[in-house]
Amino acid sequence: MTDVRNPHVHHIAELSDDEIFAAHESGKLSIRTARPLKTQRDLSLCYTPGVARVCTAIAENPALASRFTGVGHTVAIISDGTAVLGLGDIGPRAALPVMEGKAQLFDRFAGLNAVPIVLDETDTDRLVDVIKAIAPSFGAINLEDISAPRCFEVERRLIEELDMPVMHDDQHGTAVVILAALTNACRLLDRDMADLRVVISGAGAAGVACQKILTDAGVTDIVMLDSRGVIHEDRSNLSAVKQELAESTNPRSVNGGVVEAFRGADTFIGLSAGSIPEEALQVMADRPILFSLANPDPEIDPDLAYRYGAVVATGRSDLPNQINNVLAFPGIFHGALAAGATEITPAMKVAASRAIAKVAEEHLDIEHIVPSPLDPAVAPAVSKAVAAAWAAANS
Repeated sequence: MTDVRNPHVHHIAELSDDEIFAAHESGKLSIRTARPLKTQRDLSLCYTPGVARVCTAIAENPALASRFTGVGHTVAIISDGTAVLGLGDIGPRAALPVMEGKAQLFDRFAGLNAVPIVLDETDTDRLVDVIKAIAPSFGAINLEDISAPRCFEVERRLIEELDMPVMHDDQHGTAVVILAALTNACRLLDRDMADLRVVISGAGAAGVACQKILTDAGVTDIVMLDSRGVIHEDRSNLSAVKQELAESTNPRSVNGGVVEAFRGADTFIGLSAGSIPEEALQVMADRPILFSLANPDPEIDPDLAYRYGAVVATGRSDLPNQINNVLAFPGIFHGALAAGATEITPAMKVAASRAIAKVAEEHLDIEHIVPSPLDPAVAPAVSKAVAAAWAAANS
């Protein structure tokens, strides 16, 4: 636990069980009509007989659904409850409060409707089939808290088989915000991202996506760590995902454990539940960038991180530089839907990162490398950048 004497701690009043459960009483969402139903004419317009005219028009031209139904501004938040942040495999029903909370964030920050859907299904083929079957009710699919490696296959197949934006936020939302934070850390320290030596701890959903977006942004020296040490091509029994990582990372052919991975590195990104010893920090380059994002207990003890790191970020709300997905996903989905995008491309994700980093520029310092999650400027800036990236690629 963080030492309460740490000057970087932002104290937040402790939450009581009574307060927490009261905030979730009867659920956190409601569905209300967006049109008045006060007269017989209102009923005739919104339901029978008027609705039949709209149904016929959509049957003749399916593209009209985005204008004359809620599809164009409605996101499905879909989970099987197998990898809920900090809780693990708790099942679909127990995951529902998280999905409801995420729907609140879509509404609050992007003005989008979002419907939480938890599925009692973990077979990859059946999960994909169910999501495809319900997809016509939505404009986009936000996959959430699906365990690796199934999440990679589920997302890949849905992107290929659905003509709509699909994103697994645990992967890409995290990665987008990490890139934004790293962009501003480099700006503060006058470093070129292409020259960084990066260690990523964790080869799950977020770790893999982080490696991909950093590579897309120009980082060329990335070493991946899992529970067995450095991922490299000579290691045996690598999964298909880790074999791909071995082939696309580790250009200096590093092998061994944590200390060997950290030797000479100037950037650490923690996306695991592991613990990094002080010995590893001692062999890093001077004034490293340390992003320890495990929550509630960062991989590097905060006191050690502030002692060794030039710029420090965590996943915690009581410490500076919280890497919070809410900076990314509302604007990404809003921009994709506004642009009529059929997918969320790597270029759109990089554009989202750059937009987040730019919003933070006005107050940029070592404790403010990303905006506040409550900053109202973030989602509109991200949406505009994402829509522009789609338009540029499809003009």
